[in-house]
Amino acid sequence: MPAPKKSRVLVAAGVGLLLVAALAVVVSWQASFGQVNPNFNNGYQNAVGGIAIDSNGLLKNATTDELGALANLRARVAQEVPGDLNAATELRKISLRRLEAAIVECAKEKKELPDAVKYLAGLQRIRYVFVYPEEQDIVLVGPAEGWKVDKRGNVVGVTTGRPVMQLDDLLVALRTARQAARGGISCSIDPTREGMERLRGYAANLKGMGPNTAAGIEQVLGLQQITVSGVPAGSHFARVLVAADYRMKRIAMNFEPAPVRGLPSFLHMMTATGKGMSNMLPRWWLEPKYDSLLRDAAGLAWELRGASVKAMTEEDFLDANGNKTHTGRANPVAQKWADNMTQKYDQLAVAEPVFGELQNCMDLAIVGALVVKERLLEKAGHDLPVLTNMSATEVQPAEFFAPKTVPSQASVLKKGTNWVISASGGVLLNSWAIAAKTEPSEAPAQVRAKSGPASVKNFWWN
Repeated sequence: MPAPKKSRVLVAAGVGLLLVAALAVVVSWQASFGQVNPNFNNGYQNAVGGIAIDSNGLLKNATTDELGALANLRARVAQEVPGDLNAATELRKISLRRLEAAIVECAKEKKELPDAVKYLAGLQRIRYVFVYPEEQDIVLVGPAEGWKVDKRGNVVGVTTGRPVMQLDDLLVALRTARQAARGGISCSIDPTREGMERLRGYAANLKGMGPNTAAGIEQVLGLQQITVSGVPAGSHFARVLVAADYRMKRIAMNFEPAPVRGLPSFLHMMTATGKGMSNMLPRWWLEPKYDSLLRDAAGLAWELRGASVKAMTEEDFLDANGNKTHTGRANPVAQKWADNMTQKYDQLAVAEPVFGELQNCMDLAIVGALVVKERLLEKAGHDLPVLTNMSATEVQPAEFFAPKTVPSQASVLKKGTNWVISASGGVLLNSWAIAAKTEPSEAPAQVRAKSGPASVKNFWWN
């Protein structure tokens, strides 16, 4: 599957090279915008990536005050984490059959879902997927701990600071798994053709760079289009994809400093001459990085290994008519930046929680692909109709205003006699390709034998 489209334009101008790009902008759940399912969010929106969306689908930055107010609100309505859920563990088990039963019970009694259900008992990654036919159950296993609301309104682990998984994203992953098989899951943010044509005309007439140049570029590019594929555009899952894309691009293009050491912006890594740039358009996107999954002979025990996220890069070529073609080549500086981000990703997943949420969504998408591809429900002998059915009335994922457009933004950085004006990004998640790459091993079966449904009535156990 081709990489998602990202936008960047390199054009000749009177004072050297102008590297122009459209701001790949992102999404959030924001307190004062959009609609919400009260079963999930107590009637308010949540922030993802620090961006707000209005009723027209237009994105904007959330202010520090807005994020602080959101964090205070979420902290006030948060339920106390049960003591036995606070303990950190490497192998917390989540029974999907019991989780569904807990949701159905709340629906019958017209009760709000408890935080333990909404945050999947503090699960932070998925390492194993086990099927227990005798229990008619599928069990997810991975590291977990208690949770808290951080100063920006993110729900993160109390000791690691890594975001916890959300029922909302699990529902989307399971309910869209078949759809994801037909084209994967992706997001992209692209300038319009009209905006690109205006930009070329503007650049051709530039006589020099001044304090208003960046604003002029932003104006001629105008609004950019946001596209989400494979999951509902108004879902939290989709917003995480776009938010991670946005943060990656913001860091690469020097719109904000990296939250971890040793990750300078792409702009600062470029040579003063811009050597090798020519009419090439560096772009970046994020993809899952997993080793082959381990599976036992019976197909009842699966292990997700080497899970991380990889930053990818490639150059596009822009011709005189504004048409872009993939070259299959990477600019050396852009590749170095991508490799650096990949190396730092585990740190970024804590320092900027949206990157951790992206990993969570990737894990869940792979689980969804496994459930469908390997017919795990048939093996378990249970349908899980509430978790897997789009039209289930007992619970629905939160629905927010879908992102549609975003204003362009330009940043100007002088490098020697050249000027650089920046941006690009994307996310591509092919969950079925990862689920299809397996190796036989009985190691997961040995863990499965020790992890069966416990005698407790909870949907989770350690």
